[in-house]
Amino acid sequence: MILTVTLNAALDVTYRVPALVPGSTHRVAEVAERAGGKGVNVARVLRALGDPVVATGLAGGACGARIRSLLAAEGVREAFVPIAAESRRTVVVAEPDAATGLWEPGPRVAPDEWSAFLSRFADLVRGAAVVVLSGSLPPGVPADAYRALIGAARDANARTVLDSSGEPLRHGLSARPDLVKPNAEELADLVGQALPRPAAAVTAVHALEARTVVASFGPAGLLARTGQGNWHAFLPHPVAGNPTGAGDACVAALAHGMIHRRPWPDRLTDAVALSAAAVRAPVAGSVDLFDYRRLRRAVTLKEL
Repeated sequence: MILTVTLNAALDVTYRVPALVPGSTHRVAEVAERAGGKGVNVARVLRALGDPVVATGLAGGACGARIRSLLAAEGVREAFVPIAAESRRTVVVAEPDAATGLWEPGPRVAPDEWSAFLSRFADLVRGAAVVVLSGSLPPGVPADAYRALIGAARDANARTVLDSSGEPLRHGLSARPDLVKPNAEELADLVGQALPRPAAAVTAVHALEARTVVASFGPAGLLARTGQGNWHAFLPHPVAGNPTGAGDACVAALAHGMIHRRPWPDRLTDAVALSAAAVRAPVAGSVDLFDYRRLRRAVTLKEL
């Protein structure tokens, strides 16, 4: 089983408009509402791939209840721990070739609520082969939360995938997760210098304290440092659409490859194709598997 952790879950609302014009009134062509947060998106893609997955995290108030009910309606198993404060909403205004995101702040988590989550996690992780730790931390959750959860997962003989940013990522790296997936901005923040292209990031990737590093560079693809070799994986032509959720689809592909012990070239090919399929999907956090299989045939893989 794959366990995904979303400590700052959200109710995602997507508005589709022909074009976003600041300062003007818009007629929304379509509204979509989904359970959200990075780990939730990962769980949704893993379920589409046919993997056994459980989504856990923190959820509170009417938004938290809606998140849980939407997951149940999609057939995604969830084990969220309730909190008193209201879970956040995220709003994406999607144009045909771009998207604008509005992220609410997360709810404040009380110390006893965090303790309750740690206890629930300890129970859940005993049945997991892989744990995916994704996203930001809401107020009240310790900055070293991912370090503690990675340690608990290792004690339970579960492998870990970390996808976060800022201080939570730095603390998590100190626990040496099995795989970390920073994007270009997060990688630049870690090493203290701009890394606009994969070619400029090879040394930085090798410096990170993780067993495996897969860095994402948007349309420029993925740069991977693995125990089987180093690769740059990419599509020859970028795809248009909404990039929200593409990184989560990438993480889902990497977790899928981990639990099935697939060779690294296959994992990276899947990760690029699923990310691109997520960009082309009409709603953040979803993929069209037919589109994914078609895109997979176009992925280029270069060994470094």
